[in-house]
Amino acid sequence: MFADILVPVDDSERADDAIDHAANLADHFDATVHVLFVASTNRDSVTVVGSDVVDALEQEGEDIVDPVADDLRNHGVECESEVVQGDPAMTIVDYADSRGMDLVVMPTRGRSGLSRYLLGSVTEKVVRHSDVPVLTIRTHDEARTPFPYENVLMPTDGSKAASGAVDRAVGLAAAFDATLHAVSVVDDRSLGFDVRSGSVSEELQAAAEDAVADVAGRADEAGVERVEEHVLRGRPSNELLDYVADEDIDVVTMGTTGRGATERVLLGSVTERVVRSSPVPVLTVRR
Repeated sequence: MFADILVPVDDSERADDAIDHAANLADHFDATVHVLFVASTNRDSVTVVGSDVVDALEQEGEDIVDPVADDLRNHGVECESEVVQGDPAMTIVDYADSRGMDLVVMPTRGRSGLSRYLLGSVTEKVVRHSDVPVLTIRTHDEARTPFPYENVLMPTDGSKAASGAVDRAVGLAAAFDATLHAVSVVDDRSLGFDVRSGSVSEELQAAAEDAVADVAGRADEAGVERVEEHVLRGRPSNELLDYVADEDIDVVTMGTTGRGATERVLLGSVTERVVRSSPVPVLTVRR
């Protein structure tokens, strides 16, 4: 399922959990971890030492990726490392695509209340633009990174964006002999109590049931033995996060739809809210 896993690193400690999780995945799938440091061209880093011109950020990158790679190899994980120059987010996106990566693993730092979790961050930009699936690992006191996966959540509304993520969710459940939770949330909060609203609510319920049944059918074809099917009602992001907590979900797989390069893909969406607040890893798959 994963042969090449990209783990971008920087000079913060936030990458530790992402590195550890990537190592676990690599060990399970017999994959190669590619550790990448991007020396940002947005910063002036060139200096002169004696008679030599030195890029301080490139040297810093080597000092960061080398011990990470050595540690992974010492734990039996095949590893490659590289330092490149460029804009961090788009360089990671281009690197993952051009080098044929199967997965990008990155940390994201969650906060509370109405604060912005991902907006403007390198991780958010990678999730927004990457055609390669991105696994975000939240670095927070309440975060969990369980492994191996025993419960995989696949939220679906029957859309093409959601459908594009189903194969990944099914693949994870099959690879780990995990339970696949197919969940759809009917958001009928804006409907009134008249007869027409009741009819619309029934239509939404039926569409949600069909979406869940489609996931279950695809899981059955892939040999997944345990599938939970649920249709919930309420605000989708809240219901999904409650489900994560109540059912001890280990990883969430969600679809996201790419739009124009300057447009927000995640802002305000259910996917963004879940990525922001999920205590467990979230795998986003762009349609």
